[in-house]
Order: sequence, then structure tokens, then C-alpha cells
Amino acid sequence: MGNTKRNGILALLGLGALAWWKYKKSSPEQQQALKDQLNTAKDNFNKWGSDLKNKASEVAGQVQNKAEALKNKVEDQA
Repeated sequence: MGNTKRNGILALLGLGALAWWKYKKSSPEQQQALKDQLNTAKDNFNKWGSDLKNKASEVAGQVQNKAEALKNKVEDQA
């Protein structure tokens, strides 16, 4: 198993080195286009994370409201 993991890490390093070499060899316009793509991807990822956090807060609030309502109902019956 260790061999497979090591080979995977070496493959990732190789791909990273190849990508860096291609980036350095590309024109300034191509480099800027790649930077723009990376920034767009980063913005989309941050927006997705923020949306996920908001949804989690919303669901937690709904659960808390239902728990309060149930607690009040039980207290009223007692």
C-alpha cells in the first residue's frame, strides 16, 4: 500500500511541476487568463461555502424553533 501512496504523491508533484512549467512558458495574456480562471474558481468556492454556512444556520434555527414549540406544548399540557 505504501508504494501506491508514494506513487500517487509523485504523480501529483509531477503534474504540479508540469503545470508550473507550462505556466512559466505561456504568454502574459495566457498567464492572466489562468489567474482570472483561478480567481473565479476561488470566488465560486467561497460563495458556495458561505451559502452552505447560511443554510446550516437556517436549518439549526428551524430545529431550535421546533424544539421551543414542542417544549411549550409539553409545558402547556402539564
